[in-house]
Amino acid sequence: MKKHIVIIGGGFAGINLANSLANNKYFTITLVDKNNYHFFPPLIYQVATGFLEPSSISYPFRKLLKENKNIRFWLGEFSEVLPSENKIKLSNRELAYDYLVFATGTESNYFGMENVKKNAIPMKTLDDALNMRNILLQRIEKATVTKNKAEKKRLLTMVVAGGGPTGVEVSGMFAEMSKTIIRNEYPELSHFRKTEIYLVDGGDRLLAPMSEKSQKYTLESLKQLGVEVKLNMQVVDYDGNVVTFKDGTYIKTKNLIWAAGVSAMIFEGIPKECYGRAKRLIVDEFNKIKGTDNIYAIGDTCIMENTDIKFPHGHPQVAQVAIQQGKNLAHNLNNLQLNKLLQTFHYKDKGSMAIIGRAKAVADIPGNTHFNGFFAWMMWLFVHIMSLVNYRNRLKTLYNWAIAYFTKDQSLRIIVRPKDTV
Repeated sequence: MKKHIVIIGGGFAGINLANSLANNKYFTITLVDKNNYHFFPPLIYQVATGFLEPSSISYPFRKLLKENKNIRFWLGEFSEVLPSENKIKLSNRELAYDYLVFATGTESNYFGMENVKKNAIPMKTLDDALNMRNILLQRIEKATVTKNKAEKKRLLTMVVAGGGPTGVEVSGMFAEMSKTIIRNEYPELSHFRKTEIYLVDGGDRLLAPMSEKSQKYTLESLKQLGVEVKLNMQVVDYDGNVVTFKDGTYIKTKNLIWAAGVSAMIFEGIPKECYGRAKRLIVDEFNKIKGTDNIYAIGDTCIMENTDIKFPHGHPQVAQVAIQQGKNLAHNLNNLQLNKLLQTFHYKDKGSMAIIGRAKAVADIPGNTHFNGFFAWMMWLFVHIMSLVNYRNRLKTLYNWAIAYFTKDQSLRIIVRPKDTV
């Protein structure tokens, strides 16, 4: 009789686990997700700024999985796991399992600051990206009609919290938009001095995990674009009008983009001793959750300590780790059925990169190899195009990028939300 695997979450980790076991004779698989689509998180900021359509970076699960006869998709939210019964409760049904896999990724971490959580604009999901796009477009429109100069300035001032790849990419995109799109399409703002863009981070450098060369090039490039970078600046409050920092200074703005941190989630039914740093589930070298027999966690939601010699404190929460863990777990689950030895997970670091602006990017490749500028930008484009889930997404994204590159513009800035969301 086939074993039933239930996968909670259809991101990089979950979808690679499912695809690696497609049409496997030993398993039936149920993929559960609260959305009916897989999406590509590294590009949500381009949806948020109107340079890509949502459909360019997303694809329906049912269409994606329709050729795989042993995989079913279920739209629902996880509620509770009952390990003693090998059963989970969802928002709309119950499912029995032989193996349960958590692949839920992360959510925005506001570090206990309720005002920031309430008033900032998050950048984590496709819903967040659409929400951000429409809020910012409506606020720019509002700035064109307000007579109050202080209010106009607050509406057009952008503060991006978080100096990682997302924060760098968003602030760079805003800077380029302010010089082209806002200047060309909003004549009512032509006499306004400029859109002020701040990138703030609590650390002493941007892109902390990357090389010093990448950090230096990124800082210089952002400054050239007009972004004011503020390091060693920790946000402690935001009331919707003023961002307050730990040292007592502040910035008046209506727009705080939150890209400053993530945390994993707590799952009802999993004992509290199973959680490590940032709520990540503690797993062994085979991704099995501490103290369980048949429950696993892969990707950003787990932490594997002291098993991978190059990453004794856990792996970075990046797409490649999730992809590789999904594939490795598929291999091991198959080996369990064949009574073969399991394969310990070891992360193969393929490098890291970040885009800063038009024809500007940085890339660090294993072996202390560094690239920046146009060549790194081309590398970034190629890697991200090829990482999209299918050819349809790749072609649509490539087309939109080509239009944006040659025209310095894109026509996807459409407000689709009710006005009372501003």
